[in-house]
Amino acid sequence: MIDEAHVPVLLSETLEGLYVGDDGTYLDATFGRGGHARAVLAKLGPRGRLLLMDRDPAAVAAARREFASDARVAIRHGNFADLADWDATLAGLDGVLLDLGVSSPQLDDAQRGFSFRADAPLDMRMDPTSGMSAADFLARANERQIADVLWNYGEERMSRRIARAIVARRADAPIARTGELAELVAGIVGRPPSGKHPATRSFQALRIAVNGEMDALQRGLRAAVARLRVGGRLCVISFHSLEDRAVKQFLRDQSQAPATRRGLPPPAPESLSLRLIGHAQMPGEAELARNPRARSAVLRVAEKL
Repeated sequence: MIDEAHVPVLLSETLEGLYVGDDGTYLDATFGRGGHARAVLAKLGPRGRLLLMDRDPAAVAAARREFASDARVAIRHGNFADLADWDATLAGLDGVLLDLGVSSPQLDDAQRGFSFRADAPLDMRMDPTSGMSAADFLARANERQIADVLWNYGEERMSRRIARAIVARRADAPIARTGELAELVAGIVGRPPSGKHPATRSFQALRIAVNGEMDALQRGLRAAVARLRVGGRLCVISFHSLEDRAVKQFLRDQSQAPATRRGLPPPAPESLSLRLIGHAQMPGEAELARNPRARSAVLRVAEKL
């Protein structure tokens, strides 16, 4: 079943970046609800191959409902950090897509606990079958650990005050619901001048921590480069500055020789693994009018040397 509500971000730019050939092998390692995957598959011929991954069982179930009967498609439940462990990638890939962060279906399902806009269990796990929920983390972590997560992953300036309030509140009862956490944070932060919900940064930070997203990103980028064939393309879509900085730095490190300090001998030549394709791309006005959720998206593309 096609999810008509799902709008893939930067679709034409991503297809151009992947440079899809009709007989190539491509991995969409963050299937979501298949907007990008569907468009890639439409460009593949009978000898083409499309590999689909997602850590969310609901996304994998959606992929199987739609694509299981297509012999060109293989589907795996797993974290993209482990993509190199999938036997289907061993022969090499002509393109890898990483569409980072939380998906629209995850945000829109209040019971997943990603959103502060509806009261629901405070879960936030992309894979609800494993790991620690956000409620579990807030119940077990000490004040400093909570503050560090809010600052490092959400750049929340009130991180220490929020952490102190969380620890004080849980002395009476654990914080188990999104509404309770959002109300607590809003009482400390107040309404920011930007107009964003005051709990935006805190919810982002907890989601990143609970799902180990920054570690998974580094591992996934390395695995993607390892599995790409020469000339294969890596496309990464990020949605906040923390992710984009990490992607930008990784691509720079893999595509540019280190700078030489003046007066010192040049460093030994290092083999570079990527070359950058164009500049960072953001959605245009027409896309933003159709899909306001795309407003913070950034696409970066590189090619395997």
